Amino acid sequence: MSTSAASLSDAGAAAPSVVRPGIGRLALYVLLGFSAGLPFYMFSTVLALRLTQHGVGLVVIGFFAWVTLLPTFKFLWAPLLDRFDVPGFGRFWGKRRGWIMLAQLGIFSSMAAMAFTASDESLAVTALFATLLAFWTTTLEVAADAWRIELAPTQDEQGPIVAANLWGYRTAMVAAGSGALIVADHGGWTAAYLLIAAAAFLPFPLLVSMRPEHRGANRWSALGTGLLASFAILTFAAIATAAVGWVLLDLASRGGISSTSNVTPAVLSICMLPFIAMALALPSIRRAHPDAWFRRSAAIGPYVDIFWRYGYATLIVLAFVSLYRMGDVLALTLSKPLVKSLGYSLTEIGVADGAVALLSSMVGVGLGGWLVTRWPQAWTLALGAVAAAIGNWGFVWLAHQSPGTFVLYAATAADQFGNGLAGAVFVVYLSMLVNPRYPGAQYAFLSGFAFLLPRLLAGASGSMQVQIGYDGFFILTGALTLAAILFLPLIGRIRPRAPDDPEA
Repeated sequence: MSTSAASLSDAGAAAPSVVRPGIGRLALYVLLGFSAGLPFYMFSTVLALRLTQHGVGLVVIGFFAWVTLLPTFKFLWAPLLDRFDVPGFGRFWGKRRGWIMLAQLGIFSSMAAMAFTASDESLAVTALFATLLAFWTTTLEVAADAWRIELAPTQDEQGPIVAANLWGYRTAMVAAGSGALIVADHGGWTAAYLLIAAAAFLPFPLLVSMRPEHRGANRWSALGTGLLASFAILTFAAIATAAVGWVLLDLASRGGISSTSNVTPAVLSICMLPFIAMALALPSIRRAHPDAWFRRSAAIGPYVDIFWRYGYATLIVLAFVSLYRMGDVLALTLSKPLVKSLGYSLTEIGVADGAVALLSSMVGVGLGGWLVTRWPQAWTLALGAVAAAIGNWGFVWLAHQSPGTFVLYAATAADQFGNGLAGAVFVVYLSMLVNPRYPGAQYAFLSGFAFLLPRLLAGASGSMQVQIGYDGFFILTGALTLAAILFLPLIGRIRPRAPDDPEA
């Protein structure tokens, strides 16, 4: 085994409290980011282009953006990852790596299924496998995020490890988008999805080869048991997802929702419900004694703790995090259909999403990871919002230029730099809100809620474009991100309540 592989093995095998710092830890998180980043474009941007090429309308493509809603609800199953081990895998490789290995099997099987249904003859089947891909990608992220917060509890420690994780994530995300489009242009969508599925599975053998976390367990017995258990879990997840999807499609049909529906008003109304519910519950939460059942509950206690610690300021925090990345989420839904409508080929888009996007994104992530260790938090958040807004407005500029590689590369670079910078500082900000007693569950809730409103609205992006056009749509996305700066004077003054629990 090489020196780098040995470092990874040592880092992955140790318990969170003793994982050695430095290159081994950073390399581990580059790898975990790479594992999670590869699938993301395949159920979002690449899928939007695939549907566009198959003649699916923008309103329906917008509906497919609701697949990306799944990560916002990861808090629903995040406590399971803290409480249970994956049979077989957990016995030998430990809780965190066990869930990561199961998630990688889920990612591979879901993406292979999308490859063999790449004709999109049944949009319901396409939606099913895209949803499963999003679910297993999110599960991998939940396990990796919990580990990261345990390893790096302070802001100074978070900066480098977040940058390493996002470098791996964005490298894979850009490579998947670029590589998939170029392969699809020459060999078809089936070949593109199979290629990315194989690449996403590459870390699995490395994880299998790592040293055990629990001594005395047999590697091959644990692997066999884990594979059998994984097959059962993956099958159950597919059946359950299909059943829920059938019910939702039936309800949508009964409700009169179709490809011509303007769902924006309904979506905006739904988005207000979480804020109203939380405001009503806050007085009871603030008065609750440490022994109150909902504060002690393993299922909801970690989430109640957020509201108990921050009180009514929680509503300000959640409004801010909902707005901060909204522009980038909305722009992601329609940016590639816009570029395709301007006459660019899949290969041209793929090349722009390759070296250009990767370099600019990594520069943005690196700068964000460096700034959070040196600048006040409010300044880094403000700079990230400005950079992200400029990146969104770059698509308006692109739409009014004659098609050419330079203008495409410039718009792509601005978008990816702003996205990378804003993403890095935002991850650190969310991580610092977390109570170290509940790292996995609370980060899952905060990061999930941060994208709930944006991804709900993303499903209505096609309807928005029909109403205000591409120019109006991308001007709006940039303005929404920039509006988050108005919250920063309040955000900078918010502090958590001192604990009243003797165990804290």
